[in-house]
Amino acid sequence: MSVYLYNTRTRRKDEFQPLNPPLVTMYCCGPTVYNYAHIGNLRTYIFEDLLVNVLKLAGYKVKHVMNVTDVGHLTSDGDEGEDKMRVAAEREKKGVMEIARMYEDAFFRHTAELGLARPTVVCRATEHIQDMIDFIKDLEDKGFAYISNGNVYFDTAKFPKYGSLSGQNREDLKHGARTEQDMNKRNPSDFVLWFTSSKFENQILQWDSPWGRGYPGWHIECSAMSTKYLGERIDIHCGGIDHIPVHHENEIAQSEAHLGHDWVNFWVHMEFLNNKAGKMSKSKGGFLTLDTLKEKGWQPVHYKYFCLTSHYRSSAIFSDEAMDAAKKAYENLSDYMAAFKAEAEGKTLSPEESADLQKLQTEFDGYLFDDLKTPLALSYMWSVVKDNGKSAAERLAFLLHVDGVLHLFLKDVAPKKKEEVAVTPEIAALLEQRREARAARDWAKSDEIRDKLAALGVGVKDLPNKQIELIKL
Repeated sequence: MSVYLYNTRTRRKDEFQPLNPPLVTMYCCGPTVYNYAHIGNLRTYIFEDLLVNVLKLAGYKVKHVMNVTDVGHLTSDGDEGEDKMRVAAEREKKGVMEIARMYEDAFFRHTAELGLARPTVVCRATEHIQDMIDFIKDLEDKGFAYISNGNVYFDTAKFPKYGSLSGQNREDLKHGARTEQDMNKRNPSDFVLWFTSSKFENQILQWDSPWGRGYPGWHIECSAMSTKYLGERIDIHCGGIDHIPVHHENEIAQSEAHLGHDWVNFWVHMEFLNNKAGKMSKSKGGFLTLDTLKEKGWQPVHYKYFCLTSHYRSSAIFSDEAMDAAKKAYENLSDYMAAFKAEAEGKTLSPEESADLQKLQTEFDGYLFDDLKTPLALSYMWSVVKDNGKSAAERLAFLLHVDGVLHLFLKDVAPKKKEEVAVTPEIAALLEQRREARAARDWAKSDEIRDKLAALGVGVKDLPNKQIELIKL
């Protein structure tokens, strides 16, 4: 079964074909570790992890690379403002690298709590400065970079394709230029590859370079590290939709200018998480973290379930009511899983059930292979879970398959404990009457007695060889 993904580059849903099957190379823009990742950020990582799982389900091997920005990201996605790492260090009275490691550790703690696998390669910007310098030097040698007032800029006029991902052209960018202009630029759309100390007198993290002591711009790290670990051509590049008009346009420009050919095959972008006030953003303050949700009584898996109820290319509206609904749905799902585990203990599937299970799994997988349609996948999952015409063993096997892709911790759910039924003389008498009625094939009387037992809180399940199991209702 083929996998289809919406490709921002082509603006359509395309059949995914890796460049060198069965290997898939995938690069994802990682966290800037100057603060906690808010739940809107985490929504993106949830779907990137799901994409990896779906590709593996389709039979591919995935090399997933993610950067950690611990230097060079300014307070806007352009070239204005202060370094976010420096701002955080001053705010919390700690060293820059202490800040970086603290929030990096928090990020991976949160992703683990969400059941997300650690990427194949996690690369820190501060550990790849020489790679960035070499990359910039090549751009300069090829005529794509220029020096102005000590800083090195990428000349977007030399790259005619600039703006193609977002649909903008350079003329539009001129008219829509930011109000705070960097007068060192030749063109409003140009961007910094390397800052010297002329940007900030007291910049904390600086390195020696051919252009003077300074530090890299934000965009260059993704190009330098992705090509280092994934090669000159990449199958998939992921990120939030806010990265399209600036960060990803700049990545494309500098990467393809350096390489001399197309760089990324599929661009996959995640929509925003909104609340009643609009897009969730750290810059607005008051953002929610995973720890905040736990303080409110929700578990990380409840948030993950909430995210899966909307498509990754649709904005999701976060609210307490939506989280309560996700929590209730997940708890119901866990109850089903616990009951199936208890009932299916020691049982195996018949050949007919195995064949049917294969069909169920294929149907479920089909929704995910079609551009990660998780709402439809979940709806289909529930239709199977509630189908009492299927055995507990088959539904258990189906849910374990679902859990293998969505990672909802269902495999860790404990079997439902069977509560002992205290058999009083009244219950014993009714059970004997029911046995006699069934032996006489008096089904109406048997049903009448079953209802009387249910009123006393006792359910009866008939087993082979005329045995019964009592269930506490």
